[in-house]
Amino acid sequence: MNTPWYQTGQLQDLLTPAILLSPARIRENIRRMVQIAASPERLRPHVKTYKLPQIIQLQLEAGISSFKCATLAEAKMVAEAGGKDILIAYPLVGPALDIFVELVKAFPNVRFSLTADHLDIGKVLVEKTQEVTGQIAVFVDIDNGMHRTGTPPGKDALELCRFLHLSPELHFKGLHIYDGHLHQASFQKRKEACQQAFQPVQDLMEQLDKEKIPLEEVVCGGTPTFPIHAEDPSRKLSPGTPLLWDWGYANSFPDLDFQIAAVLLTRVVSKPAPHLLCLDIGYKALAAEMPHPRIYFPGLENVQFLNHSEEHMVISVENAQEISVNQVIPGYPIHICPTMALHEEVYVMENSQVVGKWQVKARNRLYSQINKMNKQ
Repeated sequence: MNTPWYQTGQLQDLLTPAILLSPARIRENIRRMVQIAASPERLRPHVKTYKLPQIIQLQLEAGISSFKCATLAEAKMVAEAGGKDILIAYPLVGPALDIFVELVKAFPNVRFSLTADHLDIGKVLVEKTQEVTGQIAVFVDIDNGMHRTGTPPGKDALELCRFLHLSPELHFKGLHIYDGHLHQASFQKRKEACQQAFQPVQDLMEQLDKEKIPLEEVVCGGTPTFPIHAEDPSRKLSPGTPLLWDWGYANSFPDLDFQIAAVLLTRVVSKPAPHLLCLDIGYKALAAEMPHPRIYFPGLENVQFLNHSEEHMVISVENAQEISVNQVIPGYPIHICPTMALHEEVYVMENSQVVGKWQVKARNRLYSQINKMNKQ
């Protein structure tokens, strides 16, 4: 049996709970993403999983130049890391839109774009262009089944596309389609569901073509549908989780071959009974939005999750007698994205050695930007 990549004598010296990353595995995951896409130019990966400028730089080195974000902090981080084409795929309203304008001004050499899913937002964007030099690029956010944001690919979507196309102040960039509701374990069933959900979008695209409204870019899917959308060379692809990968997706989608590049290190802080371990990964260190199991421990047998609170996790383990207080135990989070956002810094391992720490730079909100604008 091969020794796990994260095994090192240094683990006991690390302060826990903590995330440990492998840049080598991240590079390999990037290579596999590019291989599926057939070209780095077809990728617009989501940065929400990791929020780290160092991983942006690894992707830039691989030829990936476009990125997708969920927050303004992520967009700023990408711009500072050297990204030149940044889509904020989240509705910007209120002060958030004002901060977006400030970002556009602060990084004149970066192509920022955002999404709109309602005509009223389009009209607000026309007003905001008065504050910046040049046009604001806008994607129409399409709801093809997620029912979270976006407009259904019908009459209203067509009207919004027309409005953006005809507005001299705005640049109609294309369509943004996120089908995060598709999680069929079977690749074939997932593909059939993806194609069915995309058909109304295809009808909208054909209508835009008839009206000679150009689509510069059609951003499609997330991680589960990544290889499906990749089969159509006209679509841009925006997976996110493959950069770090996690146990939830690894178990749910065996057709997606990526390497787990992040482990959560926890320490046994108490043994309240012979079969019980109390760990230092409360839900301030491990994402708790889903039911248990929230983490997989490869070295523990027949784990039962008994208690999960702010700073503690109590588990029943068959081989608990083999484990001592203060022992560090690596685990694979079921959902790595929100888990990463709980950590200010992460440890980095190269060549079986912990070589330093990276600051999770984009985990915070840009409150300082709001305070700055309020003082002006």
